[in-house]
Amino acid sequence: MPLFDEISYVGHNEEKVRQYKAIHEDQTCNLLALNFIRNDEKILWDAVEDFVKRSTINAASSVRGVYIFDLLAIDIHKEIKAFKHAELTTVIINVASKLAPGEIKMIKYSSVYALIHKTFACDWGKIIFKTAVDVFKDKPDYLDILIKQLLKDYIFSRDPVILLLNDLSLNPIFDLQNETQQARIKKVIANLIPNSIEFIPEVYIQDKNGARELLSGSKL
Repeated sequence: MPLFDEISYVGHNEEKVRQYKAIHEDQTCNLLALNFIRNDEKILWDAVEDFVKRSTINAASSVRGVYIFDLLAIDIHKEIKAFKHAELTTVIINVASKLAPGEIKMIKYSSVYALIHKTFACDWGKIIFKTAVDVFKDKPDYLDILIKQLLKDYIFSRDPVILLLNDLSLNPIFDLQNETQQARIKKVIANLIPNSIEFIPEVYIQDKNGARELLSGSKL
């Protein structure tokens, strides 16, 4: 991924795509990020989601005010074995207790990255848990359809667009040995070039094997 001079979180849409505004070399760009997992591994995500949600529920009894806890990223396969509810609860309480109304902080615990936002002060505590992970239900051959769908509103963008696909699956969907998948992806990426006004969208995929930029094929 390129290094950003500044980045701000906008939120996620109905398609569970997280949207950011970033500054890279004095140029504003749109950053889109999607966490997704194979359909047959969804049960693992459901379990880890419950782990984190339980920690926010436990923390709510020890804070004052209403908060939004927005889970950005997590290593599902690490936390299914090593997650400790009490430790994350303590981290949440320590960060939340220092926030003023309207303030947002990043929480980092193990592989958990989250934003916590204090919406207003009161004499009781409530933490609203939010997250966004999509379930990939197609065959791996059709990964290109997901890329096309996520970029459909940015084909003629005058600002640079960066798409990050973050595959949480134990068995990654992106497969260099899948000739059908790779041919379809190359076609989608190639079709982005003539439709770009000034900037060709950058598409990255990240999984347990690392990160790769799909236009050049280079591994990061």
